[in-house]
Amino acid sequence: ITREQMVTMLYRFANSPEVAATGFGQFTDGASVSDWAVDAMAWALNNGVITGMGDGILSPSGSATRAQAAAMLMRFVEA
Repeated sequence: ITREQMVTMLYRFANSPEVAATGFGQFTDGASVSDWAVDAMAWALNNGVITGMGDGILSPSGSATRAQAAAMLMRFVEA
């Protein structure tokens, strides 16, 4: 499962709340966020559910490791 798929599931579980416009300009690969995942990724970033990978990379299509999935779930529950 990719990172953007993971946050999309969490976003939908949260009933797809309204998202403040957020660009992904701070990430070098921000333009690679899939169209269907833009709102979910913006929501996840705004709420601290997902963070970058370091070096200015978001890696939306990268595989979510077990540790990343656990961290996203923990942040989601605490948000």
